[in-house]
Amino acid sequence: MPESERREQILQAAFDVACRNGIGGLSLRAVAAEAGISHGLVLFHFRTKEAVLHGLLDWLIADMAVLHVSQDIASFPHARDRFHALMQQEMARLSRRPQHTRLFLEFWALGVRDAVVRSRISAELERYRQAFRSIMEELLDSDPAGFESATADGLAAASVSWIHGCAVQAMIEPDSFDTDGYLAAVRRMIGGMS
Repeated sequence: MPESERREQILQAAFDVACRNGIGGLSLRAVAAEAGISHGLVLFHFRTKEAVLHGLLDWLIADMAVLHVSQDIASFPHARDRFHALMQQEMARLSRRPQHTRLFLEFWALGVRDAVVRSRISAELERYRQAFRSIMEELLDSDPAGFESATADGLAAASVSWIHGCAVQAMIEPDSFDTDGYLAAVRRMIGGMS
């Protein structure tokens, strides 16, 4: 098996173990058993448990904290339509992965004691918010009267907060959470405030 595939196999096993036992229950032996490989092979690819943890965090961030604007969304002619479609896409994407959200929050808590984890999460969350900032600038330029006294930074922070709030709600109620209902409620709340 190529090295990149083996690393992916180990990280998937680490994810499965961490979802089942929490980050505190993650051990190299448990990861090896989950992956169906030797403990030595895990050590070959990740020298320490901390390396597995940091690798798992990077794997999780690549799945959760990267904004992908699809061609369909980019092709909408109006900034407001692109924004709404992007919000729906991100809320749906993150709410479909409640285990990822729970594990991400566990890493966030670990960041209190681990400066590398804290720095990595903070940098990625900032990068995610900045990706929204450019979309918010387009929205403000297209409708300055509709967003009077709002800033691109403020709109980006609010958007990311709603998306992550949606993911947390989906984690709390994985079987009954309704992304469309959540987005409709947000729209009604905003309409009621203006």
